[in-house]
Amino acid sequence: MLLNALETREPTADLLDSFVDNWKSVTNYYIETTDDSRPVGQTDIPWRLRQMLDILVYEEKQQAVEDMGPCLEYLLQHKLLETLSTLAKAQYPPGMLQQVLIFFWKLLSQMQKPLLQLVNVYRPVQKLIRLCGLPGSLTQKEEAQFLFAVCSAVRKDLEVLGYVLEVRKRSGLCVSVPAASEPLTRFLQPPDQASVRLKARQSLLLLSGLPGGPSAELLSADTQLAELLAGRLQELHALLPADTLDAAALQSWPHTPWRGRYSPAGVWFRCEQVVLGSTAVLCAVVRLLTSSSLLDQLVHFLLKTPPLMPLLLQRCDHISDQISMTSLCLVEELLQKPHRDILDALVLSFLQSRSYLSAGQEDRAVDGSESGEDSQDLEDDPFFSDTLSDPQLLPPPLPDSCSAPPPSPPAGLGSTADIVNSFLCLVPVQVRSSQLLQEGGYESYVHDAHTWVTQCQTLSLSWDWPQALPCPSGEEAHFFEGPLLKVLFDRLGRILEQPYELNLQLTAVLSRLAAYGHPLLHEYLLDPYIPLSPCSRSLFSVLIRVMGEMMQRIQQIPDLPDRLLNTRRDLQEHLTLLKGIIVLEEFCKELAAIAFVKLPVEKDLPASPGCGSDRPQVETSTDTP
Repeated sequence: MLLNALETREPTADLLDSFVDNWKSVTNYYIETTDDSRPVGQTDIPWRLRQMLDILVYEEKQQAVEDMGPCLEYLLQHKLLETLSTLAKAQYPPGMLQQVLIFFWKLLSQMQKPLLQLVNVYRPVQKLIRLCGLPGSLTQKEEAQFLFAVCSAVRKDLEVLGYVLEVRKRSGLCVSVPAASEPLTRFLQPPDQASVRLKARQSLLLLSGLPGGPSAELLSADTQLAELLAGRLQELHALLPADTLDAAALQSWPHTPWRGRYSPAGVWFRCEQVVLGSTAVLCAVVRLLTSSSLLDQLVHFLLKTPPLMPLLLQRCDHISDQISMTSLCLVEELLQKPHRDILDALVLSFLQSRSYLSAGQEDRAVDGSESGEDSQDLEDDPFFSDTLSDPQLLPPPLPDSCSAPPPSPPAGLGSTADIVNSFLCLVPVQVRSSQLLQEGGYESYVHDAHTWVTQCQTLSLSWDWPQALPCPSGEEAHFFEGPLLKVLFDRLGRILEQPYELNLQLTAVLSRLAAYGHPLLHEYLLDPYIPLSPCSRSLFSVLIRVMGEMMQRIQQIPDLPDRLLNTRRDLQEHLTLLKGIIVLEEFCKELAAIAFVKLPVEKDLPASPGCGSDRPQVETSTDTP
């Protein structure tokens, strides 16, 4: 009604007169009142402040953004905000702090002009910030709204951060008066005020998400935001019921809203149930982490703190299958983060010497001229003789339309078809069951493999990986594949006696490693022809050993094809063994698909990349899929 009436009169003069009249009504209360205990809600002060705010907003809308109206000039010249902040601190009349917070909050959020750079605005704002988050406060809701408005203003105009932080020079040192972040962390605690907690979290997100530059450096150097957040996370972690956390639910934890029940925090390991819950929480933290600076700290903490990395990797082979699976899930999440040190620390540093090669084989050619001996060893293996000699048992053909990066092939022996066939032929025909349900061969994995390889290429573009294999050290030394590959290979060797879900997680980690384009990873994980030094093993050699054990164990299972078929459909006896066989078959097809995607597609590629020697040659398209 006031604004409608003002529109019918001379706008500028009437607005200023009305603004001044409302302010004088506020100040007259303190001159005329005789009852100091009367609550502010029983006076007309709240209404007067609302009128003043409405006039300021209306005035700004009638002018260009760069112009300052007479009402705003009056507010600044007469230091109205300074007076209001003083009255709020005195709580005179009782409840005045609440009304002033509301006025400041709405002023900062509704006015389009950047006000926080003005001395008569940021000084009273600093005073109000120091009044927020005090013990026993009855205005937490209004305080949280006010601080959110301040943080939003900072996010819009980074230059005002220094004014809000109240950074002062004392004896040559830069000293910061407690800033908005400190009361905000205290607002995370009220158990019965969800709206306050939510607004505080939103404000902290605005502050912690400031883009890099002088403002972000000022925030980290001159405030205790990092320490406050870390301390609060430790408090929240201590409240987690680690002995009752559902690890499976945490592994599939989405990007939950801030109203979520739990807040992710660090990792502390005690009893088995606590280990399981804490590892699952850490896994969720890694998955949701997007800050490069925080990722640096996390990688340094997990992988470069001596006691932690061995402990985490040992738990990938824990007596508890659940802990093992959750720990493998953590490794897989780490392998998907854009940080070079992760692969260096977990795998590459152990492969750099290439001491897994047998003596005299360090300078292996890449044209396939020396691949015959290892290929012949595979063909002489009694477990694969039936497959190699029967052309009707060849695996399905390579898809004619597939051609994939990288343009220059990784180093290794054997043609693309030979390497693909080597993995496909690992699975003896007696235990192949996917074709019984017409589930397709390895070509069904090519599209996914192309996606994985592309993702890994994108992650590693800035890591300056070499294009060729490094020169071997030449020193005779016992080869150790590193704690991660050791635990993965040990687990793979027991794939026939492990739970189905654990095997899926295990092969997922190995496939992720194989998809990376580093020449050492390709040679060690995807080249079946590398001549291994004594006591060394590769992914291919471990698979051969597992297949040999499998062929011995299946002799005791009658009607094996039917049982395998039923296992793919439903539960059967010998379930763990049968499911292990199925996972092995699918894993070998997956590795074949990854090798196919990473290696160049040859012009004359076998139409059926099987294990026989008399294979027809067809021309394959080189179009990109």
